[in-house]
Amino acid sequence: MIAGSLPARVESAQKNDTYAWLDEQGRYRVKLDFDRNSPEQGYAYLWLRLAKPYAGETYGWHAPLLDGTEVAVMFDAGDLDRPYIAYAQHDSEHPDHVTRDNHTRNVLRTPSGNKLRLEDQREQEHIKLATEYGKSQLNLGHLVNAQREQRGRGFELRTDEFGAVRAAKGIFLTAHEQLKAQGQVLEMAPAVSQINQANNQMQALSGAAEVAGALVADISTQLNLVTDRLNNLQSAVLLASAPQGVALTSGEHLQLTSTGNTMINAGQHLDMGAMKNLSVSVEKALGLFVHKAGAKLVANQGDVEIQAQHNTLALFAQQLMTVTSSEDEIIISTPKTLTLNGGGSYLKLSQNGIEHGSTGDLIMKTANYIVPGSGANLPVDSPAFNVTDISEMSQVTSKSFND
Repeated sequence: MIAGSLPARVESAQKNDTYAWLDEQGRYRVKLDFDRNSPEQGYAYLWLRLAKPYAGETYGWHAPLLDGTEVAVMFDAGDLDRPYIAYAQHDSEHPDHVTRDNHTRNVLRTPSGNKLRLEDQREQEHIKLATEYGKSQLNLGHLVNAQREQRGRGFELRTDEFGAVRAAKGIFLTAHEQLKAQGQVLEMAPAVSQINQANNQMQALSGAAEVAGALVADISTQLNLVTDRLNNLQSAVLLASAPQGVALTSGEHLQLTSTGNTMINAGQHLDMGAMKNLSVSVEKALGLFVHKAGAKLVANQGDVEIQAQHNTLALFAQQLMTVTSSEDEIIISTPKTLTLNGGGSYLKLSQNGIEHGSTGDLIMKTANYIVPGSGANLPVDSPAFNVTDISEMSQVTSKSFND
């Protein structure tokens, strides 16, 4: 019968093995410290079980011991034939990771540097979960560097490799505060309130546009998105919000895409700028409506060209309409008839001639009035416009992607 424990060292078949040497039952080989014989490496003693704080058929605490680790061998009920490893210890060759220099820390660390560190120093508490692969880390609380100098606070999830965040039922990202972790996880009233405010503004503008005869927005889709999907993450959606601003920036390209509607609302100004081209393409209708303050289309150095290639073009103004060329001609042409109508008096120009009509006087003030003996005309330049078919283009594009 043996009372107490015997000191020993874990042995592997290979000296300084990188990994633990275990049998099919998870048992270890050891060499007792008093054993002065030199048998083959790893075969000085029996296979021994390691006592653990948590164990079961499909669960347990598994932290394999490496070659050279100091352990204490004990015997069940003192029976020499029933040895087991009771616990492992640090020693001078394998010093403790926590000493007087970092005594406020609780650390679980593997030989390759995988780490769970919990700092208990008051007002500087933090948790670090890390692996050396890609320097992938989750840092929480009072964030410090290797010299224990503060480098931030809150949380950091970082890696030198790839990253992905995935949630099948929806994601809510917010900068709205929830002090002391009080309240529901999906508390999103401020975010939903902001969206509802924007929707109310768009409803008012859309109503004004409808009265003016302009193209109206699809407000119902915006409202349903909030009530049926975003609020409390009723669908697989992503909601992001911040009380004081959100910025997206890219060193190269940025794409926003939706297979349904894309809604952009601004409570004040909506500014868009491009150092090269701004291209807007629409399959069906394009509506621009201004409720107050007017609209301006200005080209400082290039041309302005407006075409209705296969239908009518109408310009209306309730008050004064001015057409001016400050340095060159104004040319109005048509292959058919040009009619100028002012107060009922009119002038018609066509290939058949010129027709004046009025119920009042015709007054001509001119220095000279010359009528040459022969007729003359100017050719009319009528450009030809192609008819586009977006369905055929879509089929070609889809085929190229599939190929």
